[in-house]
Amino acid sequence: MSITETEQSPTPEAGPPARHRQFFMRLHFYAGIFVGPFLLVAALSGGLYAIAPTLEKLVYRDYLHVESQGPALPVAEQIRAAQEARPDLTLAAVRPAANPGDTTRVMFTDSGLGPSERHAVFVDPATAEPVGQLTVYGSSGALPVRTWISNLHRSLHLGDPGRIYSELAASWLWLIALGGVYLWVSRYRRMKARGSAKARLLTVDRSTTGHSRTLNWHGTVGIWVTVGLLFLSATGLTWSTYAGANIDELRSAMSWTTPAVSKALPTAGQSGVEGDPAAHAGHHQDAAELGTSEAISASHVNEVDRVLSSSRTAGLDGPVELGIPADSDSAFTVAQTRQPWVMSNSAVAVDGVTGAITDTSWFPDWPLAAKLSAWGIQLHMGTLFGLANQLALAVLAIALVTMIVRGYVMWWRRRPTQGDRRFGRPPRRGALAMLPRGAAVAVIVCAAAIGWFIPLLGISLVAFVAVDVVVGLLQRHRPAEE
Repeated sequence: MSITETEQSPTPEAGPPARHRQFFMRLHFYAGIFVGPFLLVAALSGGLYAIAPTLEKLVYRDYLHVESQGPALPVAEQIRAAQEARPDLTLAAVRPAANPGDTTRVMFTDSGLGPSERHAVFVDPATAEPVGQLTVYGSSGALPVRTWISNLHRSLHLGDPGRIYSELAASWLWLIALGGVYLWVSRYRRMKARGSAKARLLTVDRSTTGHSRTLNWHGTVGIWVTVGLLFLSATGLTWSTYAGANIDELRSAMSWTTPAVSKALPTAGQSGVEGDPAAHAGHHQDAAELGTSEAISASHVNEVDRVLSSSRTAGLDGPVELGIPADSDSAFTVAQTRQPWVMSNSAVAVDGVTGAITDTSWFPDWPLAAKLSAWGIQLHMGTLFGLANQLALAVLAIALVTMIVRGYVMWWRRRPTQGDRRFGRPPRRGALAMLPRGAAVAVIVCAAAIGWFIPLLGISLVAFVAVDVVVGLLQRHRPAEE
């Protein structure tokens, strides 16, 4: 919302509403001035990231789609073709072609890649011919262009130190938005109380010019996008380094974590497990005698189609990813991949030898917080509702950019026309001291609690207060003639 607003500071005798308004104006001003650049970079890179899924499909269409027709060959045969293309890498997972004309994605671990990165070979399912190779990132399977944009948005390609910028932006975004809403609504109420015909809350008064017109656009756009900004702030913090760690601890304490299937195979004779335990034991013995990871991998490849069939029979439909176990004592994992307009992502664990389902994680059984987290992540990434989701995020990013720019324009226009001062005037000091004692104590307690949970917000808030105190001391000792 507005970085500042042209109005006189309330006198010490002013009522609580005016004192509260002055406090929020001061806070909003400092946050807008100092955090604005971080928000601007996050908004610009976030707008680009919003359209990345669609951009990815266009850039890599030759990897993702083929023109050959005919029935798909067994997935095991497609995997073997990919292994022939990259015999130096270890098989990790496969995403079978979901629709006619799609490619199968076979993924390998590669020690030369970064965390969460895998090497993918794209295979024509009808001919088992590799059509290309790329690096993929994360559970979303992002391809290089989307990964590059994601790292730009998350860390400016500066690694972990660069993530401070995005966490600082997410930490302050919700507070700036809520403070702006308070200022804009209180301004509207004051104008209504005075009987002004220019009082507008949700629409722009186009009869105004200059600073007033800029303020109208700034405030009105802010009111319309506040809910979206709060959502971006909340979901962005879940990915952050410091606040994100606190959020993870809170979710664990409240049993809100995302359920995962167990890869451990049940022991022979355990109840609830189908299949022939003797055959399973013999399989393990053969693998142990062969004693090589290549032999174990070859055995797992032979089991892939059985595993896929078992997961389909269990009710796992749509596009899936099969996780290939690294040893003979673990189960396959089969999980539904996140797709537009698909609201559930279930997973099962399957014994490759017997085809028995050994563990399940059905999305309807997840805790509500885990469901909301999954939906929030997809919504933030622009994948939950496809192109509509991406366009909405792009519009939200554009709106945030225009608000930040208009905020700085208003700040610049408030600079004195005479004298040596070249920058805009901040609202007058003393806002916290002018609050009622109870309100001031509540502000300090809340700031301490929020600052502990969101560390970068707390640290930067202390820095703002320090700057404010220093500026006040300098102004107090300034010669009267200045």
